[in-house]
Amino acid sequence: MKNYFKKAFFVLCLISIVSCSDDDDTIFIPPSNTIADLVAANADYSSLLAALERTDLDVTLNSTSGTFTVFAPDNDAFDDFLDGTPLNDVPVETLRQILLNHVLSTSVTSTQLSTGYVNNLAIESSSEANLSMYINTSGGVTVNGVSTVVNADVMASNGVIHFVDEVIPLPTVATFASVDPTFSTLLTAITDLTPDTDYAATLSGTASSPFTIFAPTNAAFDDLLERFGLTDFSSLTAAQLEIVINYHVLAEANVRAADLPGIPDGITPATLQGETILLNLDGGTFLRDKTGVDSEVIATNVQASNGVIHAIDKVLLPAAALDALGRSFTAVTYNNGEEGDFSSLYAALRQTGLNDALDNAMMRTVFAPTNDSFTAFLDGTPLADVPNEVLTQILLNHVVSGKLLSTDLSTSYANTLATYGDTDDNLSIYINTSSGVVLNGGIDNGGASVTTANVETRNGVIHVVDNVIGLPNIVTFAAADPRFSTLVSALTTLTPSTDYVAILSTDNGTDPAPFTVFAPINDAFNGILLPPNEEDLAAILNHHVVGGANVRSSDLMDGAVTTLNGDVTIDASAPSVTGGSNSSASNIIVVDVQAANGIIHAIDQVLLPQN
Repeated sequence: MKNYFKKAFFVLCLISIVSCSDDDDTIFIPPSNTIADLVAANADYSSLLAALERTDLDVTLNSTSGTFTVFAPDNDAFDDFLDGTPLNDVPVETLRQILLNHVLSTSVTSTQLSTGYVNNLAIESSSEANLSMYINTSGGVTVNGVSTVVNADVMASNGVIHFVDEVIPLPTVATFASVDPTFSTLLTAITDLTPDTDYAATLSGTASSPFTIFAPTNAAFDDLLERFGLTDFSSLTAAQLEIVINYHVLAEANVRAADLPGIPDGITPATLQGETILLNLDGGTFLRDKTGVDSEVIATNVQASNGVIHAIDKVLLPAAALDALGRSFTAVTYNNGEEGDFSSLYAALRQTGLNDALDNAMMRTVFAPTNDSFTAFLDGTPLADVPNEVLTQILLNHVVSGKLLSTDLSTSYANTLATYGDTDDNLSIYINTSSGVVLNGGIDNGGASVTTANVETRNGVIHVVDNVIGLPNIVTFAAADPRFSTLVSALTTLTPSTDYVAILSTDNGTDPAPFTVFAPINDAFNGILLPPNEEDLAAILNHHVVGGANVRSSDLMDGAVTTLNGDVTIDASAPSVTGGSNSSASNIIVVDVQAANGIIHAIDQVLLPQN
């Protein structure tokens, strides 16, 4: 058929050329062949022509004031579609919309078509928005999964015709869910995994329509499995899946992207599941469910005849689903619980993106400050004014890998998820369980105490604390660990002329930080007599501090290392360190107590400098 039209057009052009008379300057110009003309010229498309004439669309497609692309079904296609119903029995406006569902407002050849959505001239009645059409070019050209182009690129003076083998029905939201491979997991969920609920009928019908559907992509479902530590959906019942699916559907609302900012208070109408969704437009379009994790709208306005679809990158979960699946740390902070008010903590998590990161299946222990703690920590500074990189590290300084109930905690060092500088080396936290649970020496030392323990979540445990735990420096650990109490006394009361607290609190990167400190425990001081002269004592203390270096145990090397007062000798294999005038080596008994401005290695002898 394509060749037929091309040959006919060629013959007309040839006639126009040879008709030029030698004694007549008049040149014959053939009449233009519009889309309507080409349809009318072929008896195989008489049903299409009759439908166009009945709806006056033959006039539209005969116009040369614009260009069109028409997907044109033949008579057999119309016979199949009408299934015995006379064409004249189809209401005119219904027929008009069906025909317009085959027409694009621009001329698009087959080489210009690509897999994806385009808008045609049919409209959704409540919004008067143009309907979408899903083109799939992966194997030929198919339209909405039902009609295949059998003859492409028949050119007309006002556009192009692609002849198709089926009439393209007005698409429903179910149509696009079934034909777009981006939604194949969603399709499985609403068919195979929920057999007792006829979602295909519901989402293809008009009852409760129009619908607004926030449709999770395949990647969104993969993310859900990963977040909950699942390999598939076999552990979820059909009833649980229905709760989740219904939470993505708004009934009796065709809410297009331009209308989303107009939703009062950012709270959507009730979903089919019954709960609402929070719409947040800060920096983009986000939907927030009851997990406290934001789902981004990544594609908008896939318009069907009975509703609109917006694709999202995460599966939304209502509170009812979390009752069955379990709440994460993020969900507890977002929803607040009887354990405390965590709205400030949640705001900080969301500002840094950690609300998403801490919602996955990794088991963690979180020391969670309440609102009062954040108020004291910020001291009037708006949270938004705290640099994200700083806030991120502060928050991660409250998180330890693994689920540690209060009975699992003991007096010792642990690693938080905060890191030193630009490295992957985790900061330490000192846990003291001698009287309750005290972290980094308690509130007066920049640490905190646990006020409520063992709030279990699906991905770990929360211990509520009375303070925001600041990033620790060398002084923090010296003061928090009672094994260094003699050292602290030497650094403070016994050497008042030197402000060791200020020096060893120097921010990382500011001379002389970072520090590597070989810190004698209390028993180490029992082996010497501290000199009464402050200057001599300061010389000894300086012999334990290496400035400008954060040397972890794995980086220790045999040989001399220069401290703030002379060289010490390292034996990395022991490991041990020997002072300038020590007769024996001091064993390194605790390694890698990592602070934000340096690192501590505990030793069992005091290092004595060369006299």
